Amino acid sequence: MAKCAVCDKSVHFGNSVSHSHRKSSKMWRSNVKSVKVKVNGGAKKMYVCTSCLKSGKVERA
Repeated sequence: MAKCAVCDKSVHFGNSVSHSHRKSSKMWRSNVKSVKVKVNGGAKKMYVCTSCLKSGKVERA
């Protein structure tokens, strides 16, 4: 699974609970994209979550 290079956000695990309260395992995947980012004057491809892109923590190349 991909992990955000800025904030280390990745998948979360828990239980999906039905109406009768039966539990099955569930996985929430974070919205992580592969983008080209400016790093030290050059472009580098890395995985970044969309919340970091929207907040301006990284600058696209």
